[in-house]
Amino acid sequence: MSSNTGSSSLPDPGAPMAASPLTRAVLEIDDYASGLGWDQPARLFALVDTARLRAQEPALAAQLGLDQPAEGGAAPSYTPIEQEELPAGTALDEFLGTIAWPEAVVGCALTVERLMLPPSAEGSVPHGMSEKQLASWVAKHPERQEVRMTVAVLRDGARESAIRLREKDSPTEVLTGPDLVPGLADALAATFAE
Repeated sequence: MSSNTGSSSLPDPGAPMAASPLTRAVLEIDDYASGLGWDQPARLFALVDTARLRAQEPALAAQLGLDQPAEGGAAPSYTPIEQEELPAGTALDEFLGTIAWPEAVVGCALTVERLMLPPSAEGSVPHGMSEKQLASWVAKHPERQEVRMTVAVLRDGARESAIRLREKDSPTEVLTGPDLVPGLADALAATFAE
């Protein structure tokens, strides 16, 4: 992932402004996924408290380039740690149902690519199709859009997401908000259920 090593406390002019630590983590993951290109498998990340990571795992923090606190003091931040690749052939919801996070993990995030239809096309969706038939229909629709969705949740219930369209693949064209992909956020939140 990236770190700002310049002496200025101003953000990189190409990077979007992010108000909350969770939004910053989501945008960092989106930027990382963007650097890998499109047509990538889903990727799962554990989110850990950066200050706690520095204190409890200094060697790991140094390996991740986090051994020095950021300028400006002790503002909370989350460090995304990519997990092992998701098993091929396993449905995402089934896989998420098998996850149990250790206490040190304060949240998790997932980045996944999907085909979506704009709201203007949703009225033309045929009824009564299976999930597989619907996916095939969307894949052939002339208004379909490829998107990368990055969704994060914290144990305390906070949520954030980022959506990037393939046709507008730019850091300044990333839409963020807590409720953009509620179903995926619910599935991620369930990984913290007791």
